[in-house]
Amino acid sequence: MRGLSGKNVLVTGGASGIGQATAERFVQEGCAVCVMDRSAGARDRVSEELPGLTAVLDADVSRLDQVQAAVAEAIDRMGSVDILINNAGISIRHDFLDITPEEWDEVLGVNLKGIFNVAQTAARHMMDSGSGVILNTASTAGSTGYPHYADYSASKGGVIALTYAMALELAPVIRVNAISPGYVLTPMQRAEYSDSMLAAVNRKIPLGRHAKPSEIAALFAFLASEDAAFATGQVYVMDGAETTGGLCSQWAHD
Repeated sequence: MRGLSGKNVLVTGGASGIGQATAERFVQEGCAVCVMDRSAGARDRVSEELPGLTAVLDADVSRLDQVQAAVAEAIDRMGSVDILINNAGISIRHDFLDITPEEWDEVLGVNLKGIFNVAQTAARHMMDSGSGVILNTASTAGSTGYPHYADYSASKGGVIALTYAMALELAPVIRVNAISPGYVLTPMQRAEYSDSMLAAVNRKIPLGRHAKPSEIAALFAFLASEDAAFATGQVYVMDGAETTGGLCSQWAHD
């Protein structure tokens, strides 16, 4: 991608799934990359699997003090943060009536408050630097109803609205977009779905499969590059046409 080589990138939730694939893609593009993640085990593993990373940072995105310390360390290690991939997120599969206040606070704390914490901290640095790109991970669950994920859907709907507001306020200095993936075969997804559940999902996706994390990473790379220099204030859906036809998509392979 044009204009990525030599850029400094921070990826939150970067020690697994979409985040790790995205960190790897930016390393391949010639960027310096710092990963931020709260899981010690995942941080140890990604350090081994991606030795080209500049740093692997410990932070819980729902904690502003930890975010500020980690972003400051990333700036110290790389010299700046030119591109933020604001990706950290969690989900808990449960029925709406069973969601506890603690679970609601945890999901919204990571998925929405966390996106805000990191975006605001990085954006202040970018505004001072005179340029930057912020890309948030939303979800098709934020714009389409999904059963068993009410708190997750609410958080991702908030990410979409936040992306629009940020893009307007931070232009023309910082470009802000979001990606809304559909079903992606990540460790988080695999842990929550049985083989039969995964097969049922695949049958309703016109392309007949889950996305690969590397495919979402490729869209992040494009949106961060100079090839997307006029792209801001948009949410880009990548879901294999799952949401394009609504219920019709379930008949695609009949």
